[in-house]
Amino acid sequence: MSTPASTPDYRATLNLPDTPFPMRGDLPKREPAWVKAWEDGGVYKRLRDARCGAPKFILHDGPPYANGQIHIGHAANKILKDMIVKARQLKGLDAAYIPGWDCHGLPIENQIEKTHGRGLPRDEVQAKSRAYATEQIDAQRTDFKRLGVLGDWDHPYKTMDFANEAGEIRVLKRLFERGFVYRGLKPVYWCFDCGSSLAEFEIEYADKQSPAVDVAFLCAEPDKLAAAFGLPKLEKDAFTVIWTTTPWTIPANQALNLNPELPYALVDTAKGLFLVAEALVEKCLARWQLEGRVVATTAGKQLAMLKFKHPLAHVDPGFDRESPVYLADYATAEDGTGVVHSAPAYGLDDFQSCISHGLKFDDIKNPVQGNGAYAADLPLFGGQHIWKANPVVAQALQDAGRLMAQSKLTHSYPHCWRHKTPVIYRAAAQWFVRMDEGEGLFTQDKAPQSLRKTALAAIEATSFYPENGKARLYDMIAGRPDWCISRQRAWGVPLPVFLHKITGEPHPKTMEFMERAAQLVEQGGIEAWSQLDAREWLGAEADEYSKGQDILDVWFDSGSTFQHVLKGSHAGSAHAEGPEADLYLEGHDQHRGWFHSSLLIGCALYGRAPYKGLLTHGFVVDGQGRKMSKSMGNVVAPQTVSEKYGAEILRLWTAATDYSGDLGLDDKILARVVDGYRRIRNTLRFLLANTSDFDPSQSVAASELLEVDRYALARASQLQADILAHYERYEFHPVVAKLQVFCSEDLGAFYLDVLKDRLYTTAPQSLARRSAQTALWQITQAMLRWMAPFLSFTAEEAWTLVGKSESIFTETYWDFGQVDASLLDKWSRIREVRDLANKQIEAVRTTGAVGASLQAEIEIAIPESHADLRTALESLRDDLRFVFITSAARLVAGSELAVAVTPSPHAKCERCWHYREDVGSNPAHPGLCGRCDSNLHGAGETRRVA
Repeated sequence: MSTPASTPDYRATLNLPDTPFPMRGDLPKREPAWVKAWEDGGVYKRLRDARCGAPKFILHDGPPYANGQIHIGHAANKILKDMIVKARQLKGLDAAYIPGWDCHGLPIENQIEKTHGRGLPRDEVQAKSRAYATEQIDAQRTDFKRLGVLGDWDHPYKTMDFANEAGEIRVLKRLFERGFVYRGLKPVYWCFDCGSSLAEFEIEYADKQSPAVDVAFLCAEPDKLAAAFGLPKLEKDAFTVIWTTTPWTIPANQALNLNPELPYALVDTAKGLFLVAEALVEKCLARWQLEGRVVATTAGKQLAMLKFKHPLAHVDPGFDRESPVYLADYATAEDGTGVVHSAPAYGLDDFQSCISHGLKFDDIKNPVQGNGAYAADLPLFGGQHIWKANPVVAQALQDAGRLMAQSKLTHSYPHCWRHKTPVIYRAAAQWFVRMDEGEGLFTQDKAPQSLRKTALAAIEATSFYPENGKARLYDMIAGRPDWCISRQRAWGVPLPVFLHKITGEPHPKTMEFMERAAQLVEQGGIEAWSQLDAREWLGAEADEYSKGQDILDVWFDSGSTFQHVLKGSHAGSAHAEGPEADLYLEGHDQHRGWFHSSLLIGCALYGRAPYKGLLTHGFVVDGQGRKMSKSMGNVVAPQTVSEKYGAEILRLWTAATDYSGDLGLDDKILARVVDGYRRIRNTLRFLLANTSDFDPSQSVAASELLEVDRYALARASQLQADILAHYERYEFHPVVAKLQVFCSEDLGAFYLDVLKDRLYTTAPQSLARRSAQTALWQITQAMLRWMAPFLSFTAEEAWTLVGKSESIFTETYWDFGQVDASLLDKWSRIREVRDLANKQIEAVRTTGAVGASLQAEIEIAIPESHADLRTALESLRDDLRFVFITSAARLVAGSELAVAVTPSPHAKCERCWHYREDVGSNPAHPGLCGRCDSNLHGAGETRRVA
């Protein structure tokens, strides 16, 4: 009995794809190995070596604060910076990235106080703060590296480095020389929790409920008041009434403000005569629950210098003083009474009004201490905290018969952006950077124009991404007051001055001392200044001077880093012509922070901004647009995402999100990002698998490539031009979107789909297969470079299989050479017909008449009006069926464009799965079609187009 011959295994004759590049990324396990490999291999230095002598691109790092674990906002910020730097590196530029840290300031000092208690000696606070900041930097650096951020992590800049601290003192000295610095008593924002003054950009606004009170001031000069209103005399006591939401300031009242052009009325009531703005009479009477009539009116200017008594003058001798009327435009009839009470220590307008009317600095009443409590010797209220004193003051006014009305008002109020607590204006002797024209101390080389004008001109010369950032920063600079740069803390760069104990004037040798202080700090840090005995420098004069204890505002620290980093510690990584960076990149809140302070210092030093471009991104919020908070349970930690999905997913999320607005993130969004990553990775795996046996030295010349391969390269080249244009504008989400469409539509749904038959069934070294591999290899090379800025780990992993250099980041964007762009329009129209055919095949498939598309034969009807389309399709000749992935495809005439689908009547080739009439034409291989038989046993088929 004979045994039938076994059926041949034609699968073994196919060129099936193979690659060690796994389908599963297994990112949480693999990524740490890449981080270690980059570090151990000194990849960052090799990137610098690869770009030695190339034009530079400088992104100056806005330093994160060295306090606490990094959060998702830090991660998004650092990833965005990393993507930009890598994209510029691949462009061929020397794109250094020097990470930095902000190390001084209140949050660290607060941590030391929480851990070790208050009242530590200054030297001990500084030592413990330095150690704590160092510890925090090490932890944050590890997390930033884990995100795949490449940079000079071994040599970052730190604002607490001795050289940086010294550089900051020299920047301050230069601002003195340019005429921008002065010292004066002036109300500044003051935070009781900080125990220090605050800069304008450390203020945020939030709703606050305040007590609103109407307070009566008895007229001390009734005859003058009568004359001002054209009356012979007054028959009753006369008062003016103020309205305020800060009763705690009443003990410090020293004047009243009226608008010179506003009409004021004298109103007769059962409780006396009352002076208020004419437009507000009805509202005031209603609020006071009184009836009255206007007996006379006059303009505010007629009441100038008229004196009224403090409302508590008859209660305690400590308040027995008069409040003169000063004329001021900021008194309006919009609300209140039209009369403004002036406590010059606690309001900028009040301060300027009183000083301009001759009040001396030494005569300003300033009973509120730095901790928020009144001085112990203040009559009636001494020792009480002002927020708790509000109702006490109101009650005292009630008892004195001077409280006309009281209520509660919810309004927008300034708060400390660190402590989220309300702040006040408080007069204190501080150091300022002047925004407008005026005299500075120790001026030697006066700037040609005011800092405000210079800064506004610099904004005009700066590129903004997005553009709306320009108006925001411009408005802030246009309206900001002088910059208070002094703080009353321990952990920070000192203002190295000696002040005369009687006059308060700085020592005549202050400029000389500043340079000596810089040299001192350069050797021993800020601690060296703290430990300096004034006698070493002043000798016998030491008894006459006190050594300054103020430190510089922490925004002065970070705002001056461009000077001592780009011109100092890392000058080799900066532009040779100056300290300007090509780009500063931070969250949009930094218009009032780092961008702001850097602009002012750059303009003060050089007359221009320290950056050529400003890029801002939004905050990270949850999927519903809500701010992340622990109490809501919607916080997404970057460490958790890296451990669960991989940092690559965070990178792809950052790239795929439009950073110009807030960046939404939650589990659902992450799941979509993971799906997007898998699509890209699977496409990449197909490319790698089908070029694994390809030797680039055997690439087919462009002129010999099959037409569809030339089209694929033209399409990839077209996409690359789009991608590089987006990278040039720092746009990433369009790149991700277009890459995903390219992977799914151009490659997955078309080119790779069409290519499979040729790749798998033709001879391994045939022109047809090598043409396909030539195109795939170039597309792979280009695609790895496109994705490397954001999918850095994946690109580097793939690069080990197809690259010759040790890192893809030493490469530049792929050069496609000359491509046949004329094919783009032709094949776009062919693909439209193919899409129509696929829809018709799917419709027939649902009936069960055909299974896979290869079981179908199609007829494409083309009307005469589509002559160009007919020409395009006819040019494909017999390859038309390969493009449509059907077993047969024919063109016919028709009245409209249409595709007819019929099941193939022929047998299925066991090797290529096409249904062909010539299956079994060779009796020796009855399961093969003619072309498979030729490919295996003959000369091989000839492909012309696809």
